[in-house]
Amino acid sequence: MQILEGSRAIAYTIKNISPEVISAYPITPQTHIVEDLAQFKADDKADYEYVLAESEFAAASIIAGASSAGSRVYSATSSQGLLLMSEVLFNIAGMRLPIIITCANRGVSAPITIWNDHQDAVTIRDAGWIMFFAENHQESVQQHILAYKIAEKLNLPVMINIDGYILTHSYEPVFIPNASKIKKFLLKKADTNTKLLDPQKPITMGAFASPNYYMEIRQKLHQDIMTSAEVIKNEYEKYIKIFQPKNRDHNNKYKSFDNGLIEYYGPPEPQTILIAKGSVVGTIKEMVDNYKKVGVIKVKVYRPFPEEEIKNIIKKVKNVAVLDKSISLGQEGPLALDVKALKATYELKSKIQGFVVGLGGRDITQKMIKDIISLSQKQSSKNIFICK
Repeated sequence: MQILEGSRAIAYTIKNISPEVISAYPITPQTHIVEDLAQFKADDKADYEYVLAESEFAAASIIAGASSAGSRVYSATSSQGLLLMSEVLFNIAGMRLPIIITCANRGVSAPITIWNDHQDAVTIRDAGWIMFFAENHQESVQQHILAYKIAEKLNLPVMINIDGYILTHSYEPVFIPNASKIKKFLLKKADTNTKLLDPQKPITMGAFASPNYYMEIRQKLHQDIMTSAEVIKNEYEKYIKIFQPKNRDHNNKYKSFDNGLIEYYGPPEPQTILIAKGSVVGTIKEMVDNYKKVGVIKVKVYRPFPEEEIKNIIKKVKNVAVLDKSISLGQEGPLALDVKALKATYELKSKIQGFVVGLGGRDITQKMIKDIISLSQKQSSKNIFICK
């Protein structure tokens, strides 16, 4: 156990994972991660190739090329930087490259903000990446190690989302698994199924596709992302057995259900459930402890969307409140839309309401959570912005 800044915990984890190529462009609040990784290289504490790119678009292109040639790679970005990468992110997924990127979540312009919300990540949720969201430092460490195992097993890219400043710049006790143990958990290069660029055995990657082929290729990518949920659950179970430090969890009132895709925290038979992702779940858990019939579902994996797991928990629940730190302008919160789709698909009887919170780094207080619980039990409305 160490008390570390979230960014440093991630940097230590990446160093122990031992990628061969790292490329990034600094952007707040991701900067400390890549600064630490650059410093490890400068101090001869790591032997990866560190390439400082001239933009986030270039950084994504560099790791795409390195991954195509067989290297284990890494990058990190945030907000406008993630959006600048977006063209390459679609290419990475379409080329089935096992690339890992950390997104230190931050609101997008305009107006300019450097504080946290999830608008950057949800904007590229349809690019074909598996998407993790971490509640705290320990979970972010866990998800980065899992990401490499899953990406290299399935030839799919994975993005780990951590709340900017709230996690990147705060300090918490955290356990960092050592390099030798991580090496045993991850796949050996010979066991991966990645098609590599090789002058001796030329292949085409990201080829031109006519209408006769394009749809089937995209359908295969979609199906593989959907079926990745089972792989994530299986690898999560293996991770817990190998790495989980004993007695790490704080003294909770309830024991959680956690399968790697979602975590449920609360009473066995709740009447109201809150659904959210990221660091706000910690605040919600504190509030749930004050209620006998209120629980919370933490969405740990946003894509593929864990619809079966969420549906099985909320199907007997009267009220469901979904908290989004983002907004699909002209509609409502993206997570709320996903959960409401379950109601229509499975004919659930739950009353599901969406609440938009925390945009541009607005603090999400216990009073806000209390108000959301109260509103979810009293009225039915759409697009409720909770500002104070």
